[in-house]
Amino acid sequence: MSLVKLMDTITIAISVTDRHASARWYKDMLGFEALYHADDAGWSELQTNTAGVTIGLGEHTKPAPGNSVPVFGIADLVSARQQLEQAGVRFDGPNDVIEGMVQTATFYDPDGNALMLAEDLTGRA
Repeated sequence: MSLVKLMDTITIAISVTDRHASARWYKDMLGFEALYHADDAGWSELQTNTAGVTIGLGEHTKPAPGNSVPVFGIADLVSARQQLEQAGVRFDGPNDVIEGMVQTATFYDPDGNALMLAEDLTGRA
């Protein structure tokens, strides 16, 4: 039995310099379709060919090469974070909230690999 119950979705977050150009590349090369572009948040999301798996493109002026972060969907991020912190899991600062869109929290595995939890705040989860 796991400490927290994840949902049946995963988003793989990738740092890019131009989300729109990257979205076109993923469409042309791999057949992924853009779900949306949240320009104010610097985020685009693409549907992969695998149910429940999306690619998130985070726009950065200097993305880290080879950087990708698995983002696990969760119904109640605050409760899950409390449980993980009580078990000694290290988090990277407070939760990030984009009102009406998403709440996220970055945490680390024992080797320092970044992982993220995301709670959908749009009401379409």
